[in-house]
Amino acid sequence: MTTLLTHDSVITEETTPLGTPNTVPLSMVERMTLIMGAFDRPMARLTLDEVTQHTGLPRSTVHRILDQLVQCRWLIHARTHYSLGSRALTLGGRELAQHELRTAAADVLQPLALRTGALVHLSTLAGSEIYYLDTFGGRTGSRMPGQVGGRAPAHCTAAGKAILAGLTPEYVDNQYLGTGVTGHRTAHSIRDIARLHQELARIRARRGLAVERGECFDNLACVAGAVRNGAEPVGAVSIVTRSDCALEPLAPLVMRAARAITDALSRAHEAY
Repeated sequence: MTTLLTHDSVITEETTPLGTPNTVPLSMVERMTLIMGAFDRPMARLTLDEVTQHTGLPRSTVHRILDQLVQCRWLIHARTHYSLGSRALTLGGRELAQHELRTAAADVLQPLALRTGALVHLSTLAGSEIYYLDTFGGRTGSRMPGQVGGRAPAHCTAAGKAILAGLTPEYVDNQYLGTGVTGHRTAHSIRDIARLHQELARIRARRGLAVERGECFDNLACVAGAVRNGAEPVGAVSIVTRSDCALEPLAPLVMRAARAITDALSRAHEAY
């Protein structure tokens, strides 16, 4: 940075990210645009240093703006990485992100449904709800709920809890503290945020395996595992069965399927 003297003022000269001298400092909108431009793919995951390198802005400036974008739900901060949040995805990136996820899962879910004879869902998170992207029926699927395009409260489903367990407690608080844990489906549904955090901690202790029995529908049980884009959960695979069925045999199958889809996403991103 250099200082230029004119006949009536002192102008601070900055350098743009492209290295071109610019006598007018970047506005906040321009800096935010540069930062959001770093996330040029729906499932892009970037560290603070990677965003800083992409934009050419000072690291402290990038960190401050990233925090503000997270608070406003334009971005999500999951541990060390940032990715597009619900607001950004709603504006047009959601369909592309969902397409990537469905494509990665295409060769995994149908065999899982046939092997288990149960209903298999692929879901993603939409605020405090899950959104069903794909459904495979198996032998009993036609009698089970959960249609493509349908929604359910995330805290009532194994899929939703699997995703929430991989996000920061602050994200969960932002989703629920303002409105409370609403959308109870049954007498077994989680009804307060303290209990929700306890359940998410148990899921993390089980290495991401989420279960629910009678929390969304009285006569159904479900087991789920999160699909990840790097370390961040971007969806979940779930197996739904009757509430009187044992879930233990299904647990390794759903976790193996989630890992397979995660690996497929990783290979797809490496091909970019």
